[in-house]
Amino acid sequence: MENLPFLLRPHAQLCPSLPLAPALNSSRTQVTPIPRRRSTRLSTSAVAAKTTLRSKASSDGEDDDAFDWLDQWYPFAPVCDLDPGAPHGKMVLGLNVVAWHDRGAGEWRVFDDVCPHRLAPLSEGRIDDKGHLQCAYHGWCYDGAGACKFIPQAPALGPPVHKNSKACVASYPCVVQNKILWFYPRTEAEYKDVLQRKRPPYIPEIDDPSYFTAFGMRDLHYGYDILIENIIDPAHLPHAHKGLVPKSCMVDNNDPGRYERSINSFTVEYDQEGGEPIKMKIQEESVTGFLCALPGGSTRFTAPCTYQGTPDNKVATAGKTKPWLMLVALCIPVAPGRSRIIYAFPFNSGPWVYKIMPRWFIHLNDNSVLDSEHYLLHLEERKYAEKGLDNWRDACYVPTSSDRMVVAFRNWFRKYCKNRIGWATSQPSELSPVLPKDRLLERYWSHVIQCTSCSAALKAMKALEVALQVASVAVVGFLAVAKGTLVTSTVHRTLVVSAAVLCFAASRWLADFIEKSFYFQDYVHAEH
Repeated sequence: MENLPFLLRPHAQLCPSLPLAPALNSSRTQVTPIPRRRSTRLSTSAVAAKTTLRSKASSDGEDDDAFDWLDQWYPFAPVCDLDPGAPHGKMVLGLNVVAWHDRGAGEWRVFDDVCPHRLAPLSEGRIDDKGHLQCAYHGWCYDGAGACKFIPQAPALGPPVHKNSKACVASYPCVVQNKILWFYPRTEAEYKDVLQRKRPPYIPEIDDPSYFTAFGMRDLHYGYDILIENIIDPAHLPHAHKGLVPKSCMVDNNDPGRYERSINSFTVEYDQEGGEPIKMKIQEESVTGFLCALPGGSTRFTAPCTYQGTPDNKVATAGKTKPWLMLVALCIPVAPGRSRIIYAFPFNSGPWVYKIMPRWFIHLNDNSVLDSEHYLLHLEERKYAEKGLDNWRDACYVPTSSDRMVVAFRNWFRKYCKNRIGWATSQPSELSPVLPKDRLLERYWSHVIQCTSCSAALKAMKALEVALQVASVAVVGFLAVAKGTLVTSTVHRTLVVSAAVLCFAASRWLADFIEKSFYFQDYVHAEH
């Protein structure tokens, strides 16, 4: 089977499972930041950076290649989902940060999400009429460099207290690349020009005008390492997402419950979901990630966040041979037991209808795919924590070639990260209790509120629902008023009553569609 093209097929709208927690922290340790000094205001990342995030030197010498979590670029969000007229707050690597558009410079900025005055979140603020970021609590205003420009409570002719360094907000280096806002989690002066030394991973197909790319994003209640492990595991797709992805094998017409394929004159039986062996070969491994070859293409993990799947079969575009489709997934550590995924399927060949399909419609299936495995991974993470990540190979039985990418990631995480994430701030060492499904699979806060397309669609559908209800009542009222005058026959009355019933039924159907598409829909594996 050409496995990779199957996984990337755009009409399947596949999005490998999206988890919501970053690390299992099986080591039961914390990253403890040094207390801030009152004389100088430092960002949380700058403080945490002064602790030893790398593991202590080990006897095998592996520490020389220890992965530095703070010397990396992290994706914040696709620019298409960022409103330039408002600030946006998120947690990344344990940091609470806020992104906002500096109108004067025409650029996006990323700050610590805390006002120096009384530590209120700046993400709950606004952009004032001068283009400054304004705190909603007391109105302090900041420019694109993080300098305080105005304190309403300070006398106009008094001391310029707003110029004190303690009134400034820590600003992170950031850049828009591949239509995504990235930031670097260090605020010290020596990292101001870090972009000259190191850039985020670049994927040219996303910027290529011959490709169509629709982004998606979802917060997940399982950790970063669980998310990566799941994303790079193609073997789970026909089982965990049954009914949501196409089957990879042809069913025997004489036995609908049995899948067969002829291999070297032998008939081999597969399970009814279409699962089958996947040959994988790890070709490159280093502290920066690994490359894996599999039937139909290859996949690459670039630490810490970027996963790319590229098929071998290509198409000619503008005189050049290019992949017809790719899978790009950015896996973001948020906090212990939480992660975020940003994903896209750039493609330059296929039905034109996918190029005009609204993003919210694409996200309906994407979210169903994520929901179908969310509960499984949430529980799996807690089982891993019970066993301890250092005992992963002993606790898990991974005998087939289909597990090689998962094993490669676990080897990378153990060898270069000591099975832990270098959080930028102090984080709890224990995972939260198991969450109920209605919290795990909720879509509004984890996706809809962060997606401009889904938010707009939800607003429009709610308005249509109200309009249909009003129309049904208005039609009934019209029937009562016009009885014996305009509506004189049984046929007319039947038509008017039918219109009222249809409007009411449509409003009820739409309400159910809204609930399942934008708020919550359970996925029961036994029913698929």
